[in-house]
Amino acid sequence: MALKRLTISVGIIRNSRKEIFITQRDASSHMAGFWEFPGGKVEAGETPVQAVIRELQEETGIVAQQPALISSLEHVFPDRVITLHFHLIEKWHGEPYGKEGQPMRWIPQTELKAEEFPPANESIVKALSRGEI
Repeated sequence: MALKRLTISVGIIRNSRKEIFITQRDASSHMAGFWEFPGGKVEAGETPVQAVIRELQEETGIVAQQPALISSLEHVFPDRVITLHFHLIEKWHGEPYGKEGQPMRWIPQTELKAEEFPPANESIVKALSRGEI
């Protein structure tokens, strides 16, 4: 049986104080309870950049400006293969919030902890926490 394949576009929203906006995954979702960078599935006919702009509007209420692709990686789970496209968002219109009622917070990027995020985010979280991004 072939594994389910998903392409996900993610926005790392960073303000001028080097704080990152993160949200918590819903209890009913895959990887429930972990913190995450907002984003979601790239739909048919959509580019990863178009997807991250749409997803951030839907999830956080902002309009992202000039998303910058910083990394793409593939993560294999027992039941699925996920390709993640991570975009740095440092300019946007609006103020991000948990538009779907999800818990959210701003956290200094040096205080991000990889174990609080889904495993596929580990390399990005570590690079952010070390100030490499």
